[in-house]
Formats: sequence, C-alpha cells, structure tokens
Amino acid sequence: MLSLITALIVSTFLYEGRVQNLVQDILIKNGKQIIQTYESTPSAELVPFMQSVSGLSNNLLQLYDKDGQPLLDKKKWPMEIESQDVEKVLAGDVRHLDQIDLGNMHIPKYPLVGLPFQVDGQPYALFITVEKNPVENEIMNSIHLMYLIILFLGSLLIIVAARYIVNPIVRLTEATKRMAKGQFDVELPTKRKDEIGVLSVSFNQMAKELAKLDRMRRDFVSNVSHEIGSPLTSISGFTKALKQKQMSEESRLRYLTIIEEESERLARLSQNLLQLSHLQHDNKPLNVSTYRLDEQLRKVVIALDPHWGAKEIEIALHLEPLMVQADEDQLSQVWINLLSNSIKFTPAGGKIVIEAVMKDNKNTVSITDNGIGIPAEERADIFKPFHKVDKARNSSVKGNGLGLSIVKQIIDMHQGDIQVSGKLGTGATFEVTLPVDSDVLDNK
Repeated sequence: MLSLITALIVSTFLYEGRVQNLVQDILIKNGKQIIQTYESTPSAELVPFMQSVSGLSNNLLQLYDKDGQPLLDKKKWPMEIESQDVEKVLAGDVRHLDQIDLGNMHIPKYPLVGLPFQVDGQPYALFITVEKNPVENEIMNSIHLMYLIILFLGSLLIIVAARYIVNPIVRLTEATKRMAKGQFDVELPTKRKDEIGVLSVSFNQMAKELAKLDRMRRDFVSNVSHEIGSPLTSISGFTKALKQKQMSEESRLRYLTIIEEESERLARLSQNLLQLSHLQHDNKPLNVSTYRLDEQLRKVVIALDPHWGAKEIEIALHLEPLMVQADEDQLSQVWINLLSNSIKFTPAGGKIVIEAVMKDNKNTVSITDNGIGIPAEERADIFKPFHKVDKARNSSVKGNGLGLSIVKQIIDMHQGDIQVSGKLGTGATFEVTLPVDSDVLDNK
C-alpha cells in the first residue's frame, strides 16, 4: 500500500511538473500570436476581438485594462486572479501562475500565463489558460482507477502470500512449544522446497534426535536404578544374614565375598559416571607425553589376561613399532574399554585380533572380534551416553552403557576418530585413528 501511494504521488508530481511547463510554453506562444493577430487587424475592436478568440483551440482569455478591471465575460473564465498579479503584468512582466481549480479536484492545477501589451498607448494584461478537457479528466480518472485496482489486487495477493509464508511458521512455533513441554512426537509437513521446507526438515530431524535422546535417558535411569538396586538388595540381604549367630565359616565367607563383589560393582558404576561427567564438562588440558603405542597395547592385553584367558580366547597381535604423542592414562582407558567389550561379546574359544599400523600418516589401531557383532542401525548410537544394545547382546553380559561413551570422549579430546564396522553375527571391528602431530593436543 505504501509503495502504491508513493507511486501515485510521484507520478502525479511528474505529470504536473512536465506538463505544466509544456502547456505554459504553448500558452505564451498562443497569447503572442493572438496579440500579433489583433495588431495586424487595425479595424478590429479590442474587446470583441478577444471575446471572439476566447474559447478557440481550448484557450480561455481574460483581458484587464489599466485599472485592473476585467473586460471579457466572467462566466467563461473559471478563475480569480489576484490584483497584484494583474498589476505586475500591466507593468510589463510575463507571469506564470498555477491556479487551483476548486470545481474539479481530479486535475489539481490549471496552467495560467499573463502577457502585457499596449493599444494606443494604453497598457493591457492578457491572461490565457486552457479550457477543461473531458478527455484529460477521463485519462486521469482511469489512472486513478488503475491504481485502486492494483492496490486491491496487490493487497489480496500479499495476504495470500503472507498466509502461505506465515502458516508454516505458526505451526513451527506451536511444535516448538510442544517440544518445550517434553512432547517430541511432533512432525511438520516437508513438501515445500524453499527455505521454510528446509527448516521443517531440520526441525523434524532435531525432534527425532531429541526423542531418541529422551528414550536413551529414560532407559539409562531405568538401567542405573536396576544396577544400583540389585547390588544394594544383595548387600542388605546378606548383611542381615551375617547377623545370625549360627552360621558356618564357609557360609560367612561366601556371603562376605558376594557383598564385596556387589560393592565393587557399585563402585565401577559410580566411577564410570564420574569419569564421563569429568570428560564432558571439565576443560582440563591433556597430559601429553611421547611413548610407544604398541608397548601400551601389549600391557593392556597382559593386564586383561585373566578375562580372556578364562574364556580361552585367542589374542592375535600385529603391532608395528609406533610412537604416539597423547595422554597415556586416558588412552590406556580407551584400549581397556574396547578390549573388555570384545572379550565380553566374544564366545568361549573365539579370537580377537589387535592391529596397530601407520596408515595415511596416522596411527591406526583396530580391535576385531568374532562375536555376535553390532546391528547396522545401532552403530550411529553406540557412542552416545546411556546407550545399550540389549536386544542384540546376551542378557547375561553386564554393563551400564557408559564405556563406549567414555572412549568417544577421550578420542575426541585427542582430535582422533573411532569407527565401527562388521556384519551382524560375524563380529565387530573398532578402528581408532590418532594424529601423529601433537600441535593440536598441545594447544588444548
């Protein structure tokens, strides 16, 4: 609306400015020709001559004598001229005037010129203007009507376009409010291909990720409650049993052993939770040192000998002599967690292969087992906190779903990468790549 109103004002201004100047030049030319024609006709009387000429060629005339009195018929003259303007023309000036036409507001102004001339030594002032032109009025009326039509159609189209743009934003706002209340089962239509369509797709992806994270959080709370509740129940029960006076030494030792194991189980859970929180929220620098990566892997294998030895698992090492610049304690935790997982999910008599090589100027460590593997649809989530692939694992295998999250955090802090591959039912391979250059680690 503002642009159309501005266009109307600007176009009217341009029309008035250019046309007024053009018409005034024509009026001056016509006025001089009328005066010359009268002067070349000695027998003509002034007032009748001017009266007969007025109205020809759409020109209207008014003649003033030396006293400033109009001499022609006032009924045909649409305007009043100020006396001061008449006096200036009688004094010899050519006047360019714009007179407001109160009878027709569609044409705001009529051009008017005043020309001086003398007859028998007496001064006269001839004022000339244009007669109202019905064709011009119709043209201006048509232009104004066109502006009104454009204004109406433009406003209608703007309303339609605004609804087309605003409605998806309104739906997005409502969906955001629902999500803020914890309702993640929202989905926006994504048929549009513009920026709003892209925003809807991103919103739907975010909603799915938040819903998945919320489910994982709920599962984690349930798992932690179970992990804590089960050993506490055992500890409480066997503690009460120890209070009985009549108990053999063998039973007492067995109960104490169970209490000790359950206490260690609680301690491991607490330690994992604290370590994950520490890695995620603390910004402490890495304690970087240079050491042999292959020797570190051998030490981890030896340390876990009771676990893989009890299941008679074959460990195959293919380790190149590699130097690494990293936090030795934290990377040791990575290898312990990964190898412990492989041992857990590898059947008795199985095989685990550990390789350490230089690949693409990076230290690459891979741990491959021949266990039951990880489903392809789960691989994107196994490094997220609280995630457990219970349906794909043996239910007898204990775990709290934090080990791989800790591994991922440590690898990210070392500017490295970890990937998982393999087929379901044939085993899994965890491949860790670490940068050789420690400049990035030093900056941390």
